[in-house]
Amino acid sequence: MKTITKTYESSFREHGSKFMGYLFPAESEEDFQDELDRLKSKYPDATHHCWAWRLNPAQPKEFSSDDGEPSGTAGLPILNQLKSFEVVNAGIVVVRYYGGTKLGKSGLIESYGRGAQLCLESASLISIKPVQLFEIRYPYPEENTINKLKNDHELSVQDSEYLEDVKLKVACPKKNSESFGKELSGLKHLKIIFEKLGESFI
Repeated sequence: MKTITKTYESSFREHGSKFMGYLFPAESEEDFQDELDRLKSKYPDATHHCWAWRLNPAQPKEFSSDDGEPSGTAGLPILNQLKSFEVVNAGIVVVRYYGGTKLGKSGLIESYGRGAQLCLESASLISIKPVQLFEIRYPYPEENTINKLKNDHELSVQDSEYLEDVKLKVACPKKNSESFGKELSGLKHLKIIFEKLGESFI
């Protein structure tokens, strides 16, 4: 799966109608709604603001809206582009100014899909991978042991706390999590203790 970190835009005309696409990051429905409201304020006189979003890489949730266009001709083509590019935690709004010529169902499907596709093609897509989160506590002298584990299991440190002992929150790729957990279990004699946290994506 992939995601984005900034907004991308597209614009083209089709038989007099102007289509403007906006692809932007959204971690939640509230994030998406804020951006949709902003675009509606920016283009209050537009004929339609059609959109789709996909959220939560762990259990993808998605939604789309035709905003008054014939059912299935706007929101769904936009959503299908997000799915085709395997993009999550993002939304796309395609704004339309009607130009006087009806495009028909197939023309609308093509135009809204194209508005989304042009945004996605111009975007820098960042791969995200499923991870298992662990919390590890260990005494300072075991720093080298932990560093070796980091390299062997491709760990990335999410959070750290250096007090009497060291406490790390690490993300381990799902494919390595079982072997990493087993290896940690064998290090109790070094006063290295761990707790398995939830699953996530990075």
